[in-house]
Amino acid sequence: MNIMKTFLLSLLLPLGAGFAGAWLFSRQAEVSGPVLTFGAANSPMQEVNLKEMPAGFVKASRISTPAVVFIKTVSTVEYRSNWFWDFDPFGSRGQVSSSGSGVIVSKDGYIVTNNHVIQGADKISVVLSRNKKEYAARVIGKDPSTDLALLKIEAGDLPAIVFGNSDVLETGEWVLAVGNPFNLTSTVTAGIVSAKGRNINIVNNQFPIESFIQTDAAINPGNSGGALVNLNGELVGINTAIASNTGSYSGYGFAIPANMVAKIVKDFIEFGSVQRGFPGMSTEDLSNATLQNQGMEGAEGARVGSVIEDGPAAKAGIQAGDVVVKIDNRPVSNKAFYEEYLAYYRPGSKVKFTLMRNGTEVQAEVTLINQEGNTALLRRNVVSSRVLGADFQPATQQELQKYRITSGIKIDNIRGGSMASMGLKDGTIITRFNGKTYSKAEDLISDLESARGRITIEGVNPGGGAFTYNFYGY
Repeated sequence: MNIMKTFLLSLLLPLGAGFAGAWLFSRQAEVSGPVLTFGAANSPMQEVNLKEMPAGFVKASRISTPAVVFIKTVSTVEYRSNWFWDFDPFGSRGQVSSSGSGVIVSKDGYIVTNNHVIQGADKISVVLSRNKKEYAARVIGKDPSTDLALLKIEAGDLPAIVFGNSDVLETGEWVLAVGNPFNLTSTVTAGIVSAKGRNINIVNNQFPIESFIQTDAAINPGNSGGALVNLNGELVGINTAIASNTGSYSGYGFAIPANMVAKIVKDFIEFGSVQRGFPGMSTEDLSNATLQNQGMEGAEGARVGSVIEDGPAAKAGIQAGDVVVKIDNRPVSNKAFYEEYLAYYRPGSKVKFTLMRNGTEVQAEVTLINQEGNTALLRRNVVSSRVLGADFQPATQQELQKYRITSGIKIDNIRGGSMASMGLKDGTIITRFNGKTYSKAEDLISDLESARGRITIEGVNPGGGAFTYNFYGY
């Protein structure tokens, strides 16, 4: 039996006030601005004399722990009722605190963590490990597809971590899991890399990207967003999930590869959102039947399931049934590796695919596109409303096509207010408000905030189901 199926897959949500346990999931260009540090030669902790430090675990711990921070959040919990605005005679609301970990990735205050750690938070605070100083944090970007988020605090000369190369990390290599779960001094556990390219189906998103590093280093609730480091103290992953029957560590933990983290952080800093390139085709893991039909018994790769007509892959000559074995000369072992490597590229990138077709090797160069179907780099166009307690942005062209709608405004980062009281979820798209359609988020926000009397909201939920809600505002 597959050992993964014997565990309850749960995220490492920290223990919060009134809550316990972990949350169950049922996501290449140079940039301006802050620069991430790669390699020990450019370590931001140059005041440490590495030659005088003990080898192995102690060295890695001393280098990495100052860069791991405690993150605490305050969120508003509301119960759904038939009332639209803040006054709710039949419902109730309250403040809930929770916590997690994060990793400082630049000296001027950029901090990476898991999206689920800060999801829905009204207030986010960061406490440094070295001096316990607390800072208010703002969200720079969130990527549910990889479960990553980037925060910013106003501070300088911080002990930023050094990025290692997760591509060269090997199974069997020693690693440390570093977290700051309960605002204590950073905790460190040791283990080895058990596997790479793990897809455990916990990211519930339209475009999930899972290619986890699996480790037996002990990871527990509160360590979400912490660092997985090698024996040089370099970041090789962001700790994200555990496999557990109880919500506590039971033998396996999972981390997002550092190379993917670095690319997404750069995108957030420059554009405010992830620049994800799409080839216009779907892939799936290889089956024994496919391997036999292709004469590839024992081979590895990702099978092309479908190809979008007139899309980049189709124009490059890729066909359904082809098997992707390399992306720009990087060997593709399975679908998880395929998705990881593809995530390193931005729209407009030309990517070389090596495929097997009926036992013959085929080369194809694909120009990746964005969610709108072109090669442009898209800047985040998000408008926030404190009254409504959410962020709003126009639905992408790909989302409009997927849900067969002509216009709509997507809601994200719901953190209280009327959007939460209606029971709406992140990713919901409002298509009509009182019979009116919208192309600009500002217009919808203005009408929502000023609405009185009978209110009708139509839309599509994140699962694709249509809904109509009727309320009475005053």
